[in-house]
Amino acid sequence: MPASAHRARRRPRGAAPLLAAGAAILFATGLGPAQAGAPPAYLDPRAETDRRVEDLMARMSLEDKLGQMVQIERAAADPAAVAEHRLGSVLSAGGSGPEPNTPEAWADMYDAYQRAALDTPLGIPILYGVDAVHGHNNVHGATIFPHNIGLGAAGDPELVRRVAEATAVEVAATGIDWNFAPCVCVVRDDRWGRSYESFGETPALPSAMTTAVDGYQGARLGGGAASVMATAKHYLGDGATEDGTDRGDVRVDEEELRAVHLPPFREAVRRGVASVMVSYSSWNGVKAHADRYLITDVLKGELGFDGVVVSDFDGVGRISGGRDFTAEELTTAVNAGMDMVMLSKGHDRFVTDLAGEVAAGRVPVARIDDAVRRILTAKVDMGLFEAPFARRDLLPEVGGEEHRALAREAAAASQVLLKNDGGLLPLAPGGGPLLVAGKNADDIGNQSGGWTITWQGGSGDITEGTSILEGIRAAAPDTEVVYDRHAEDTDGPYRAAVAVVGETPYAEGYGDRPEGVVLDEEDTATLTRLAESGLPLVVVVVSGRPVDVADHIGAWDALVAAWLPGSEGAGVADVLFGAVPPTGRLPVSWPRSAEQQPVNEGDGQSPLFAPGFGLTY
Repeated sequence: MPASAHRARRRPRGAAPLLAAGAAILFATGLGPAQAGAPPAYLDPRAETDRRVEDLMARMSLEDKLGQMVQIERAAADPAAVAEHRLGSVLSAGGSGPEPNTPEAWADMYDAYQRAALDTPLGIPILYGVDAVHGHNNVHGATIFPHNIGLGAAGDPELVRRVAEATAVEVAATGIDWNFAPCVCVVRDDRWGRSYESFGETPALPSAMTTAVDGYQGARLGGGAASVMATAKHYLGDGATEDGTDRGDVRVDEEELRAVHLPPFREAVRRGVASVMVSYSSWNGVKAHADRYLITDVLKGELGFDGVVVSDFDGVGRISGGRDFTAEELTTAVNAGMDMVMLSKGHDRFVTDLAGEVAAGRVPVARIDDAVRRILTAKVDMGLFEAPFARRDLLPEVGGEEHRALAREAAAASQVLLKNDGGLLPLAPGGGPLLVAGKNADDIGNQSGGWTITWQGGSGDITEGTSILEGIRAAAPDTEVVYDRHAEDTDGPYRAAVAVVGETPYAEGYGDRPEGVVLDEEDTATLTRLAESGLPLVVVVVSGRPVDVADHIGAWDALVAAWLPGSEGAGVADVLFGAVPPTGRLPVSWPRSAEQQPVNEGDGQSPLFAPGFGLTY
């Protein structure tokens, strides 16, 4: 159903006590003694959303409205600054969080911003956004789920919904109410450093996995304690940039753009997604942040999207190739249909510059009102005027056993068995010693990938979890498991060797591999030693995309694509030892060589393994 139908079904939350600050707000809004017994309409939880929003907008100055259109990085604006400029939203960019990095500290930080926003004349609560793209991944100790490429391999929309629902609980516990997920891009070139944020290379998989929207938001936005705003991103075509260059140019005609890249957004809108984030990339030379046709005509008009269109981080300033925005860029983006502008800094200048553009007639007041109406509607629907603070009763569920069990299930479901000569897998849990090697065997940071604790992620014990090696040892408690990272001593009485190799963490930009995705020197040396040893060899590739293995695979008995399984490495071991059969299927083409990229279904090329391929026991 179109978004307009979805919103029409939304009802305000049931009658609830007004905010503790309610009395102060009544006086601040100028209500006389005769009205003191009744709140203004915008504070009345029994009133319809539209009435509440229109009542509030009638009380707002232009500066109040422009402030609502800003989303500022927390490092650039403390709670006092947010209150002073009446800002609408705050975000934590990747790795930006409180010290100490605990769920409780996140809740304290969120509540401090919210109290400041409420202690203003109109008392409009803020929205606080994070990139919780595979769990509440900025928070130490939160459950880290597989990245989307692995969930695409699992191919289970209901599993994706459950993962998103669990993530929403952990996010809401810390107060955060806006999640910049799911990414529903269609990846067409695996050299792109954000490939793992995609569910797959054809529109069917990302479209099916928009069940994540239902998981984050619930049956309706604001319909439950753990309902958080979802964000379909990045609009439009960011997975198809030339040469897989992040923030590059998508050089396809409109027919292909609509056939391949638009369907997942259409489905997300049908599900009532509350926000859409615009891509850094361009379409045939036009920056998406400046593309009125795509944002206003197609997204808001044709698709009927009635939620909030938000820029990417400093994306407006990049319209002309820089980063700091100009007044002209603000005008271009807002007139194109941008409702909220995400900034690293410059919130005060944003309000001043955009006010000047409105005064000069270059930005219509009606466009400002439309943007603010969308933002305030989300806040009312979320129930933030009635329940603005962190759900601390949910804090015990952050990183809790139930969510970790789900992450383990998801990790196991995402494993793709690509080769199994002689039936080497599954390994028996008992028997002779096992040799485990490879840099990714005992590294939670590597198996979690980018967007984990920090933007680019990092190697080592960066958060809590179970490494793949620990999972192997737990799966074979009566077997001697020897870990030798570089396989320097292969002379023991080993019945088999398991090499866990692949990529180390990266995110956008830093993860681009224009020369192709290949095994590094350490992996190659380790695998060569193991192949020369003559031991039966299982290779587990931990990566955010297919890795060129064609020149090496002949020396291996078994190959498993583990993707980026997250904090619960025991899920990988579950498949290696047969506790869970491998059911994953490739969501993307696995190339014959790095030079074959880009390779996609239907392009006439012959990959090493085609999409949908996967063996079982």
